[in-house]
Amino acid sequence: MRLATVVHGNEETAALIVNNNPVLVKDINRSFGTNWETNLLLLIEKGQLTNLNQWVSRQKPAALQKLTVTEPVTYGPLYRRPRKIWGIGLNYAEHAGDLDEKTPTQAPASFMKPDTTIIGPGDTIKIPVQSNRTTAEAELGIIIGKPCKNVSVEEAPEYVAGFTSIIDMTAEDILRQNPRYLTRSKSFDTFFSFGPQLITTDEVDDVHSLEVATIINNKVHRKNIVANMTFKPWHLVSFHSQVMTLLPGDIISTGTPGAVVISDGDVVQCQITGFPTLTNPVKDLKVR
Repeated sequence: MRLATVVHGNEETAALIVNNNPVLVKDINRSFGTNWETNLLLLIEKGQLTNLNQWVSRQKPAALQKLTVTEPVTYGPLYRRPRKIWGIGLNYAEHAGDLDEKTPTQAPASFMKPDTTIIGPGDTIKIPVQSNRTTAEAELGIIIGKPCKNVSVEEAPEYVAGFTSIIDMTAEDILRQNPRYLTRSKSFDTFFSFGPQLITTDEVDDVHSLEVATIINNKVHRKNIVANMTFKPWHLVSFHSQVMTLLPGDIISTGTPGAVVISDGDVVQCQITGFPTLTNPVKDLKVR
């Protein structure tokens, strides 16, 4: 099952993706007499995704397609108020080399980001006036589906709702001044884009075979497969569940195959095998 948040009538609302087209959940409720949450984060938090997925599988595709939104829609971020956003640094050896760093081997190099960084597909990444070298990083995102504490690597898939595309930003020049500036370098407004779709785990045959690519102005900057991560998705879920309780809607951004320096007027993309492309233009706030 594929889900998104779209802007409809000046409101961000949950949509089911049917044959690459959005069907508003509120229209499903109206037509079928169902009572699914129409906010994607609430759908996850209230544990409705599994039942919705089962319900959708019992419907005739034509019945759902009749509800397809016919007018052009804008896709928003999947949601704006997750309880936590975890980022993972240097999770591919090649990316560690970009920063003249060694790949962590004992534990993930994780950090947290505020929800004020969130933007969605097509929104503008704004390079802050404090930075002269900001990078963008395409990443695979994990969406937690239910409360998760002290789970094993083997148990981790049971707690994951699905995956999404992410572009994470870093004010790299600030980070290079002092590694203790990591939080500041990661936390400027517009420094976390995610969407346009949440793809449930049953739609991904093998997460380790997914290829993640950072694209700049339609050129591949760097790509790699998830299997080459030092700490793979299920390990990341298990590890962080040992630190704190992971809650429905929490996001783990799993690390990038390569960070690209961005400038005013650039267009950055995250491309993942079988996922819709996440695209964001860039504006440097220092450029008038």
